[in-house]
Amino acid sequence: MKKIILPFIALIALEATIQAQQTKTASKDSIKVVTPFLKKEKEVAPKKDWSKVDLNKRPADHFIFQYGLDGWAGTPDSIRTKGFCRHFNVYLMLDKPFKSDPHYSVAYGVGLGTSNIFFDKEIVRLEGTGSSLPFSDVTNSDHFNKFKLTTIYAEVPAEIRFYENPENKNSGWKGSIGIKAGLLLKAYTKGKNLMSASGNSLYGSNYIQKISDTRFINGTKVAVSGRVGYGFVSLHGDFNVLGVIKNGMGPTINAYSIGISIGGL
Repeated sequence: MKKIILPFIALIALEATIQAQQTKTASKDSIKVVTPFLKKEKEVAPKKDWSKVDLNKRPADHFIFQYGLDGWAGTPDSIRTKGFCRHFNVYLMLDKPFKSDPHYSVAYGVGLGTSNIFFDKEIVRLEGTGSSLPFSDVTNSDHFNKFKLTTIYAEVPAEIRFYENPENKNSGWKGSIGIKAGLLLKAYTKGKNLMSASGNSLYGSNYIQKISDTRFINGTKVAVSGRVGYGFVSLHGDFNVLGVIKNGMGPTINAYSIGISIGGL
């Protein structure tokens, strides 16, 4: 009798074990099915392929106008500048976006750069015949109420640009870094209202004296430049790595400028 009962009990235990295992497996499977409904995956927007964006409607050329403060770095104590020394520049630029990523572009163009440096009871004698440019202190003698040195360069700017919004350059942040190469067209001094040492006008307030000569002024210009802005307005800065005065004809002076740009960048 025991020989019959014991195998029977073992068979029942084996069957119960198999059923429990199947139930456990089914339970795991049910969780796998339900889980996707309980935890919804976050949808990720596909990354925009900028290399396929059509920029044919974006202007390839535009004017840039610059106005702001000018200064001379490295001037000795004997040279006294004053007032709002200023510049006005205008350029026509061509913009060529990179095919791989139009956030970046290379731009180049042509234009004019002017600089006006004002002096405090001091005369820059461009007409001097010596080997160096004379700066004459006229504090205790006849002097002009206003006196400035103006230089005008034909310039070729080139730069690398970044646009936050390549499809609309007048929207979003933007910036650039580059260089400006220039060729001197004209240099002249302008004095207005010649006054005596005591402060009396000698020839009236409308009296003007202009002297033009480029002998002492550096004929070439190479400046590093940069801009950053939003929309069509940006701040710019330039630093001329070449001296204002020719080598050996005066102190080593480097011109710099800071101002506002209005245009396509």
